[in-house]
Amino acid sequence: MYQLDQKIYFYALIIIPIIILIFLALQVWKKRTQHKFANKSLLAKLSPDKSSFKSVLKLIMFLLAITCLIIALVNPKIGTKLETVKREGVDIVFAIDVSKSMLAEDIAPNRLEKAKRLVSQIIDNLVSDRVGIIAYAGQAVPQLPITTDYAAAKMFLQSINTDMLSSQGTAIHEAVNLAKTYYDDQDQTNRILFIVSDGEDHAQGAVSAVEEAKQDGIKVYTIGVGTTKGDEIPIKQNGVVASYKKDQNGNTVITKLDENTLKSIAEAGGGEYIDGTNTKQVVDTVKKSLANVQKKEFESKQFADFKDQFQWFVGAAILFLLLDIFLLEKKTTWITKLNLFNEKEKES
Repeated sequence: MYQLDQKIYFYALIIIPIIILIFLALQVWKKRTQHKFANKSLLAKLSPDKSSFKSVLKLIMFLLAITCLIIALVNPKIGTKLETVKREGVDIVFAIDVSKSMLAEDIAPNRLEKAKRLVSQIIDNLVSDRVGIIAYAGQAVPQLPITTDYAAAKMFLQSINTDMLSSQGTAIHEAVNLAKTYYDDQDQTNRILFIVSDGEDHAQGAVSAVEEAKQDGIKVYTIGVGTTKGDEIPIKQNGVVASYKKDQNGNTVITKLDENTLKSIAEAGGGEYIDGTNTKQVVDTVKKSLANVQKKEFESKQFADFKDQFQWFVGAAILFLLLDIFLLEKKTTWITKLNLFNEKEKES
């Protein structure tokens, strides 16, 4: 396991393409200036040992040295010891609606991106809770099992999109049934399920599935994304709106936030409905709700005793700088004698 101490220094890598552009511009200027002074054959006689390849090689050495120094500033660390840590927290599963109606842009930038931002912000405010992620539309699929790795959770969260499931609709009962498999302790009572959706086009059986989940100790909350006014569902090609989704009669579909459905689901699940319009209010509401849930003690393994590794990159940078300094822009004698590219025949 590794850590990066100062990631901000990666921005310094922008200097590398700048140096390359300056080098190329300088080479063009040199050639033009030399051609004004003498022709190509005369220049070859005046400086027979001049190597154009060596100048490129020196540049590569210099750029490698800069890259190593920047990585040294970032200070990568490697975990050398794996230890078991006891924590207290809640097991939280996020079921995210990925049906096509989540592409509506009545809430910026669209409902799905807003849902992902809400979940990401909630995860950022967790301390020792475990999280899992489910994506659902016409069916439900697991994205991430219960884990304490928040970085992995956010990575899987960003990969969610409306094209990952071919079957459309909103089979929330399947999402609830799948969520039941995420909780590994039969006696556990601190189970939380957040359903993030626009509430539209839910298949029958959602309320009964949530009621069964409540009997299994799962408290269900719903977070609504979208507006009751609704909006069209754009169909984009290369990021540009090509058309809008239409029904069987050729009429443009208007999708609306169905708060009543989401409220009835939350009520059946013993939780509450949360309006997803204001991100801060959502995070504050979730924090208050989790504070009232009994915590469970569990064990998790994590790396400890991270050791700095910057010194290796400093050493490599010094080596590359020394090579750059002592590497002369002259042809190497023994390579010239090999006559790899038949230069002697061409000269004769």
